[in-house]
Amino acid sequence: MKKMVLLLAVSALTGLVGCSKTDTYTPPASASGEDIFYANCTKCHKPEAGGVMVLSASVANKDAIIAKVQNGSLRMTAFPNIQGEAADRLAEFVLANSQTK
Repeated sequence: MKKMVLLLAVSALTGLVGCSKTDTYTPPASASGEDIFYANCTKCHKPEAGGVMVLSASVANKDAIIAKVQNGSLRMTAFPNIQGEAADRLAEFVLANSQTK
């Protein structure tokens, strides 16, 4: 029984480590928010009916979206090279084309 619990714990930790990866994508200077979204975000986020995403109230603002993109989370890859105006354009695109739950 102890071996089974240990095996499950190791499997869970391995899964979490795999999710906390970093993507080194750097958008071209001329990339629109839409270009950046469809080049990267749709690898995991499938556009929702009526918009590209459904956002929780806690991330339905520009600063929160930029922080989440750059830092990632347990389930989301970090994109630290999406900075400055590119990050602003991406966040504005997501906000303009998403619903808030």
